[in-house]
Amino acid sequence: MTVTLASDLHLPCGAVLPNRLAKAAMTEGLATPDGRPTPALERLYGIWSDGGAGLLLSGNIIIDKDHLERPGNVVIESEPDADMKARLARWAKAATRNGNHFWAQISHGGRQTQKLVNPHPKSSSDVQLALPGGQFAKPTPLTKDEIAALVKRWAVAAKACMDAGFTGVQVHGAHGYLLSQFLSPRVNLRTDEYGGSLENRARFLLEIVTAVREAVGPDFPVSVKLNSADFQKGGFDFGDSLQVVQWLEAATVDLTEISGGTYEQPKLMGVEGVEAEEPQNVAPSTAAREAYFVDFARAMQAEVSVPLMVTGGFRTRAAMEQALQSGAADVIGLGRPLCVDTDAPRALLDGKQELARYEDDLDRLPSWLGFLRRFQIVKAVSGFAGIYWFYQQIWLLGHEGRTDRGFPVFKAFRLVDARNKRIMKERRAL
Repeated sequence: MTVTLASDLHLPCGAVLPNRLAKAAMTEGLATPDGRPTPALERLYGIWSDGGAGLLLSGNIIIDKDHLERPGNVVIESEPDADMKARLARWAKAATRNGNHFWAQISHGGRQTQKLVNPHPKSSSDVQLALPGGQFAKPTPLTKDEIAALVKRWAVAAKACMDAGFTGVQVHGAHGYLLSQFLSPRVNLRTDEYGGSLENRARFLLEIVTAVREAVGPDFPVSVKLNSADFQKGGFDFGDSLQVVQWLEAATVDLTEISGGTYEQPKLMGVEGVEAEEPQNVAPSTAAREAYFVDFARAMQAEVSVPLMVTGGFRTRAAMEQALQSGAADVIGLGRPLCVDTDAPRALLDGKQELARYEDDLDRLPSWLGFLRRFQIVKAVSGFAGIYWFYQQIWLLGHEGRTDRGFPVFKAFRLVDARNKRIMKERRAL
């Protein structure tokens, strides 16, 4: 039978996704200073639920308030109190009001926690993030007792979300956050049972998956987001990723989302990093020009049977259908287009052929400074500035239920930065 965007997907646990389109996880920054869901999050996800995707993934729900991905993250680091339970339930109700799934992406920033949040972050080892500007401090290695405590926190957060009405959870093991830091031989220099061999570097992730599965039971979807590669010299590569996906399948994961990159090499956003991209031993195809990680997923499908979700770059219906029908992907993840065109999934299901590439129009440098694009660092900074434009669209959706396609890029950068600082000031005052 031909698989289309409208086809349902039966997961190994028995749950069914109503179609093959997913809103990928995107950071929102809309929680209270102490990490509680807000009416803005309810409004935002209600709008996205109306948009037609079969699956919505939340942005980072953090298990340690001192290791936020950004100010304004939702935080669940212990059994929630009555107010938190009610807020989570309202958020989940709004996000599932059209019968779609809503999964909680559970995460920990590790060394990718800004100094603004924590000047003394924890990581797998003491390897500092190699980004200019001094925004990230040198981390301290986690002790084995701290690792064990974090495993329990992931399980507590997953159970809290299930009880609140979320229909699944995703463990974030990609994009350079804490679990990705353990997986990377470039960042993980440990000599104990959590470092060295790939089996040891993956131990933390697999312990979390086991604990989460025990907490939520066999019939609840458990997903993992994993890098196809870090695309950095000496980092987590495709061979590592394939082996970890096989281990995750054995651990009863229901869906693995394939992505890639870190803050240092932000391949996930189609943005150039501060170092050259490390090539991977995967046969390229024309489809990869649009969908960054589709070839990695295609290579994985030959080795595993767990459903795969591919996120990053998809804009045309033809590329999405090709990925589904070739077996390269079981679910198509969409991100930035939904920051502006919130009904993009429904439009695709109704026959729309192509989504807008708003990022192509966000020219951060005036034409007379175009020569600066020759420099890798300038291209990286310019790319990150454009990402803040999408953050501003999410803020407008959450607070005002609208978007503004003409919003100036650097104004968005200034506003988001100012809000981050205000949130942290209010948090410190609590």
